[in-house]
Amino acid sequence: MAYLYLAGAIVFEVAGTMLLPVSQNFTRLLPSIVLSLAYLLSFYLLTFAIREIPIAIVYASWAGLGVFLVALLSLIFYQQALPWQALLGLVLIVSGVVLVNSYSGAHGA
Repeated sequence: MAYLYLAGAIVFEVAGTMLLPVSQNFTRLLPSIVLSLAYLLSFYLLTFAIREIPIAIVYASWAGLGVFLVALLSLIFYQQALPWQALLGLVLIVSGVVLVNSYSGAHGA
């Protein structure tokens, strides 16, 4: 169940981040409210994830997968392409998250 909370936290963090440009520096009320609520929900769900998963693993997964998803969705919604070096870095981030989660599960960290 903890990984479900973590997944939800990632989804809400990414949703909030994707709304940042839409809020136009918090000058548009509805997007600003929705993104604030998304961030609050993200942090709220993180509190449940850290009950069973070490905080270092939770944070690495939340941040790493969040960065990856924001980059992917920025390409789709905002046509913000990345150079191959940045794409390689994103692949390494995801690989690191997979490695960290695999290692922590195998050794009960």
